[in-house]
Amino acid sequence: MTSDTRHYHENNVLLKWGVETHGISPTHPSERTDMRLYQMFFVWFSANLNILGFSTGSAAPVFFGLGLKHTGVIVAIVDIIAVFGPKLGMRGMVQCRFSWGYPVAILPSLLNVFSMQGFLILNCIVGGQTLAAVSPDKLNATLGIVIIGVISMVVGIIFKYESLTWFPNVVIFIVLLGVGGKHLNPATMPTFPTPTPSAVISFACFLASSVVSWCTMTPDYGVYHNGKASTLRIFIYTYLGFLCASVTSHMLGAAFAITASNVPTYAAGFDNGNDVGGLVAAILAPTGGFGKFLLVLLALSVPSACAPTMYTFGMSFMAVAPFFAKIPRYVYITISEAILIPVAIIGATRFYATLVNVLSVIGYWSTAFAGVVLTEHFVFRKSSFSAYLTEYWDTPSRLPLGLAALFSFLGAFGIIIPCMSQVIYEGPIAKAGTGDIGIIVGFVSSVGLYVVLRNVEKRLTTGRDA
Repeated sequence: MTSDTRHYHENNVLLKWGVETHGISPTHPSERTDMRLYQMFFVWFSANLNILGFSTGSAAPVFFGLGLKHTGVIVAIVDIIAVFGPKLGMRGMVQCRFSWGYPVAILPSLLNVFSMQGFLILNCIVGGQTLAAVSPDKLNATLGIVIIGVISMVVGIIFKYESLTWFPNVVIFIVLLGVGGKHLNPATMPTFPTPTPSAVISFACFLASSVVSWCTMTPDYGVYHNGKASTLRIFIYTYLGFLCASVTSHMLGAAFAITASNVPTYAAGFDNGNDVGGLVAAILAPTGGFGKFLLVLLALSVPSACAPTMYTFGMSFMAVAPFFAKIPRYVYITISEAILIPVAIIGATRFYATLVNVLSVIGYWSTAFAGVVLTEHFVFRKSSFSAYLTEYWDTPSRLPLGLAALFSFLGAFGIIIPCMSQVIYEGPIAKAGTGDIGIIVGFVSSVGLYVVLRNVEKRLTTGRDA
């Protein structure tokens, strides 16, 4: 058997098991025939209606000191970069080469690798804690993290169940409301001091970071859908998937975390804000064995968020350099697994600090990245997908030089840093009372800088605007 025949046979075997073998090259139009655009709703609805979204909302009272009234308005932002996958048939970190250039695009690809790993760590922490809460005398969070991590690796390779995993979570959240709803009366819930404007802004930006951080990966999940599909339909399906899931999980997380201080069993399970799984277990405790069954389902739904994250982790690694593109995606998933389990075990001891730091840092660079890509699309390519010559996706001499994107990104970070407010660092502007406005100024400054610098770059270089 020749090597080519063996490779073909191996690919067929993997495809039968649902393992995708296609790399980072643009999907050929003949393969982009899937008209089931509704799948984009379920992928992102499933990935966000889970225990991590619940945890994100619960950070409002625990980490930012906000009451229910000030948590009521949830910022749920989804970047319209999501339409690029079906329209161009390209992965996010390949598509960005049409603004960042070939060599400079290595930077966002590497940042995306670290970002995806951060998401995986957070998901495994909350999934492990929730699984451990089913039987605390037999399971601990460490073992739970290992179990969730292994399951996520398998799902991340096969990736075939995103259209179904939302249903158990919907049932679980309804049961949570039915069992614990009597404690959610605003008249009897704990009151919080009027928050400072900086706390309100910081929490709003943190929530925005938790959603907008997906913008670097959303194009990866439409590359097999029909490129002639309506841009508006693609956007609506994707946006509603994020919006419906985020608002629901954030508000439930915030409401029950606020109530925890008034209900002794909730407070004990919550462990001073360190165990979200324990809080959910305490809420479901009156339902007995059925509640434990729901806890298991909730923990096992975490891979619905891990699967797309692991997928993009591998694709981003493959986009770094041609050598990496030759390595199968499942190899990168295995590497990710080896890293995330020990780091998640350590991060679980300071969950909210880990949650806020990871999501906020991802949000900083993601918004600056999105500012560059969107400005290229709307300002310089006039919103036309035909302006992208996708056949030159791996031809550096035909792609933009990338210096405009690089200096816009670095300049934006020069403005973001003094506006940051994190556990390990608080910038002078944030200290002055503005709160953490890093993602806001990062997006605005990257757009403004790119408009100027890209005009200069285009004048100095010709024949590179593929």
